[in-house]
Amino acid sequence: MRQIDSRVRYLVKRVEELQIIDYSPQQEGKVFFGAWIELENEAGEIVQYRIVGKDELDTKLGYITIDSPMARALIGKQVDDEVVVPTPLGPKEWYINKIQYKAFEDLQS
Repeated sequence: MRQIDSRVRYLVKRVEELQIIDYSPQQEGKVFFGAWIELENEAGEIVQYRIVGKDELDTKLGYITIDSPMARALIGKQVDDEVVVPTPLGPKEWYINKIQYKAFEDLQS
């Protein structure tokens, strides 16, 4: 019961701090909060991520937090930019193929 009460208190505090970030046309073509990004590495591996807040993190959906090393490296970049992301195994290079502010699958329907 204590764990539930603690979690409820935490969530109530988080709700008070939450902000809705609306899309702005000025963001078009660059990576900012809320963007869907398609990346490719030199091996041809393609991944898709969306930059979200820490409360929305869901790696199964491809959501990464704004505080992650990948998101930090991507912020402000454009299509065809090269991004170097620090990892425990050393820096990894990625190339930005697409930037969208709607989910990739939403655009295909």
